[in-house]
Amino acid sequence: MDKGRLEAFTDGVIAIIITIMVLEIKVPGGSDLTALRSGIPVFLAYALSFLNVGIFWNNHHHMLQATERVDGHVLWCNLLLLFWISLMPFTIRWMDESHFAAAPTASYGVILVLSSISYLLLEKAIVRCNGDDSILARAVGGNDRKSVISLAIYLVAIPMAYYRPPVAIALYLVNALLWFAPDRRIEKLV
Repeated sequence: MDKGRLEAFTDGVIAIIITIMVLEIKVPGGSDLTALRSGIPVFLAYALSFLNVGIFWNNHHHMLQATERVDGHVLWCNLLLLFWISLMPFTIRWMDESHFAAAPTASYGVILVLSSISYLLLEKAIVRCNGDDSILARAVGGNDRKSVISLAIYLVAIPMAYYRPPVAIALYLVNALLWFAPDRRIEKLV
């Protein structure tokens, strides 16, 4: 099966997710610049989520550059990834409406963990479909220290949300910055 349809579908869904996220930002009640102040926290949550969605999209793009074909298992793994990413607008709204309370802030981390795990499952499904000698298999085979560190940061941040939500959000940002550059292992071989 050709990968083009998977790429087009994923691009469309991610565009919709980003659109929904920006529509969740409320217009300020006043007409002066001080009215914007109350919206700064949700804007920053939106910016972090935009960055996270962009990171998943960017790495997904690079992964598919190293992919020749896909099968049904790959399609389902891709849908699982998109499912978890699509919940980001909900968690942003919940964090905003609860004033960044512990449970919504922790749930944001859970969504990021499940998105990350889904991405890794998709990567494994693509390798299985394309073979152990494929470009992607050669690129991602072996040590994946960055993913382990990333998941560890999330697993520290989620319980931290119950004690210090701003620290958890800072850890989510650190993780996003860790992934800001696409996976260099893939870029070297493509």
